[in-house]
Amino acid sequence: MEISSKTPAIVTGGASGLGLATAKAIAATGAKVAIFDMKEDEGEKVAKELGGTFCKVNVTSEEEVDAAFAKAREAHGQERILVNCAGIGNAIKTASRDKNDGSIKHYPLSAFDFVIQVNLVGTFRCIAKSAAGMMTLDPINDDGERGAIVNTASVAAEDGQMGQAAYSASKGGVVGMTLPIARDLMKEGIRVNTILPGIFNTPLMNAAPPQVKDALAASVPFPKRLGLPEEYAKLAMVMLENTYFNGEDVRLDGAIRMAPR
Repeated sequence: MEISSKTPAIVTGGASGLGLATAKAIAATGAKVAIFDMKEDEGEKVAKELGGTFCKVNVTSEEEVDAAFAKAREAHGQERILVNCAGIGNAIKTASRDKNDGSIKHYPLSAFDFVIQVNLVGTFRCIAKSAAGMMTLDPINDDGERGAIVNTASVAAEDGQMGQAAYSASKGGVVGMTLPIARDLMKEGIRVNTILPGIFNTPLMNAAPPQVKDALAASVPFPKRLGLPEEYAKLAMVMLENTYFNGEDVRLDGAIRMAPR
């Protein structure tokens, strides 16, 4: 897909981190970008800087997602690009013993479900609604392409650490649905790919103590550093622009394989 000023795009989680870097990369082509995020102040600021539109949205809410798509399309037209970066994580063991009294507790199912709802169901919700909209568009090239979607999973989908059962399950679900969705949409000319990032220097990671960041960087085979959001954005752009890139799940991790803890 050739991205230009005539290529409306939506980036979920676009107010910070991987989503922000991707929104900037897309906007640099002249495309209008709608930022879907819960962070209103940051989102409004980013949208203003990029000449786009901010939509406050919680991807677990059907009503908010519908309203956000409506607002984005009213501002820029039906999107041809969707990049899903919205997500959360937590660290809770499936079952564990209290360090003080030895009592046994299990993972709160409500907490498990919340991670699944945001990372997996929220991603699918945005994919389904965006794809339905893309199907109304005319093809833009000789291959019959109508749109392209990029999702964000995690290396935890393949080698999750202790306490990451919910997170790994949610991201594994994103990986698992990539090819079936690409097949669902193949006759409509809509491509679907997924990136599995490793340890990236996002705002959340910036809050960690320097020694923690240094230890994580040292665990990466090469290059021995945390990933840069701009490097994620570069891969996302390749997936969007290369029409033969479809149905793939690609690790972007400096060859790291996560240890149990």
